[in-house]
Amino acid sequence: MEVISPSGPVWLIFLLPLIAFAVIFLLIKPLNKPKLASFISIIAVLGSLALSTWLLFSLLSSPEHELTVPSLNWLVVGGAINIQFGLILDSLTVVMLMVVTVVSLLVQIYSQGYMRGDPGYHRYFALMSLFTASMLGLVMASDLLVLFVFWELVGLCSYLLIGFWFQRPAAANAAKKAFIVTRFGDLGFLAAILVLFSQTGTLDIAQLHGLAAAGVLGGAVLTWVAIGIFLGAVGKSGQFPLHVWLPDAMEGPTPVSALIHAATMVAAGVFLVARMYPLFEHSPTALLTVATIGGVTAIFAATMAMVMTDIKRVLAYSTISQLGYMMLGLGVGGITIGIFHLFNHAFFKALLFLSAGSVNHATGTFDMRRMGGLKRIMPWTYATFLVASLSIVGIWPLAGFWSKEEILATSLESQPLLFYLALITVFLTAFYMFRIVFLTFGGQYRGDTKPHESSRVMVIPMVVLAVLAVGSGWVNVTGGFDQFLGHGEGHSFAQGFFGALAHPLAWLSQVFAAGGIFLAYAIYSARWLSAERIRRRFFPVYKLLSNKYWFDELYENILVRGILLNRFFAGLKFFDSRGVDGAVNRIADTVVTVGQTSRKVQTGQLQLYGMFIVLGILAIILAMYFTG
Repeated sequence: MEVISPSGPVWLIFLLPLIAFAVIFLLIKPLNKPKLASFISIIAVLGSLALSTWLLFSLLSSPEHELTVPSLNWLVVGGAINIQFGLILDSLTVVMLMVVTVVSLLVQIYSQGYMRGDPGYHRYFALMSLFTASMLGLVMASDLLVLFVFWELVGLCSYLLIGFWFQRPAAANAAKKAFIVTRFGDLGFLAAILVLFSQTGTLDIAQLHGLAAAGVLGGAVLTWVAIGIFLGAVGKSGQFPLHVWLPDAMEGPTPVSALIHAATMVAAGVFLVARMYPLFEHSPTALLTVATIGGVTAIFAATMAMVMTDIKRVLAYSTISQLGYMMLGLGVGGITIGIFHLFNHAFFKALLFLSAGSVNHATGTFDMRRMGGLKRIMPWTYATFLVASLSIVGIWPLAGFWSKEEILATSLESQPLLFYLALITVFLTAFYMFRIVFLTFGGQYRGDTKPHESSRVMVIPMVVLAVLAVGSGWVNVTGGFDQFLGHGEGHSFAQGFFGALAHPLAWLSQVFAAGGIFLAYAIYSARWLSAERIRRRFFPVYKLLSNKYWFDELYENILVRGILLNRFFAGLKFFDSRGVDGAVNRIADTVVTVGQTSRKVQTGQLQLYGMFIVLGILAIILAMYFTG
């Protein structure tokens, strides 16, 4: 393995945004120069992108697609514990670095227009810089404990950005909900880390991979460790059943949704499974768990996206569904398939959210029922949203086609039941995405404001993302992405630009996608079918989906109030009041009683004190006489 020299610039990849965060908070904010804050944040992430690009070319020229950097001792306790702060510079790392820096740069440029005039402008760009630094540190960490620190820092930034407009009760509640729900997943991740250290004495990721491959770490311990790690991924990536926080997280600014709840943070769970994949591949049970949860999540979230009227919430459920696709890809096909879809999804989903933000910026609402007719008024926003919609649906030859077909093909080979769920999800995805297109951009405008196209500072990043949403999937047209990640399985869809269409499955998925688009057109554009009549006809189903399967009520009323508050926490309160407080109060009462009794001896009469002195002296004389 080649040692990179000099290694200093590599550390700057995540240190530059961290420095920008400190400068904005400590120096720029007191000067009250909001534009300067955005420029510093953008320049920092631009520097990280330049260094990541340099690292990409360095890896491409390395035979093993892997470089090493000398580690720093972070925590040393005697000779037993030595936690090192090191970096993994492999192909998986650089793919994630490119995704994070490219999307972060475009989102922050877009934010200059979207957040203009907001009183929290400084704070916004400071937190975006801190989040970017945390995410970059997460993907580069070579030690599981260091990774966990960045993992939690990413969660903290998410909490602060979801609740950015904390004056709104909905935003404050959404931030708390995201923070609490993801803690349940992180508890499993932390338990896995503790078990790994107790069993192996190390948390170095490369060493853990080697121990799993050698069979030193195996059996039930390996399975439970892998499931614990996956539980952390379930929380962070909004997988069933810890998905409930992500739709509410849309209360944050739309660029935040584009960056951390579509392209990067929620993808951290997928990255974690990919990073620790050598542990998973030696446990068939763990891999089956990953694939099953992913397949169920994909169709589960897609059904709810069909009935939502808030454009950002539809996209939120779409994100959950696509993350399910990624997990399914990891479970049935390995690192390359899951990460390839993550790579493509980052661009077209970020574009969808930025386009939704552009529509909101023009209309003042996210409610699709108050939109319509924007195709003529906002042609750039319409064109970019349409490209992203076609890509997420998986229409050839856009980016989403190449990764989605890989997932379908591999699931058909190994898990046919999950394949059918994924294929149905293709139809549902096409339906709810073009439901947005026809309700938002088709027909007549139904709002009460005068909409307009967004400014160039918002449109240009959307156009760049549209180009990526078309062409990012082409990097694997001949299997180059497979080979770069070092997991070249030679899939049937990496056979050239037109060769992919020779596979019957490609045509089957295109038919399902076209069917979903046609149904959306029949209901919401041509009006051949009445949406209201369908809603009345299938009202129980509509009620189930619009109430999100009542998962929020289940967690709030049964788990939180019924079990935790009324039973568990009530028991702790009883123990605290009767046990802890009771013991303290009884000790205090005893002391008071003793004090009141002894107080009676202190009468203040000198003759009484003299008598006790004389009696004491006599007692001493008698003791000396009898003992001497």
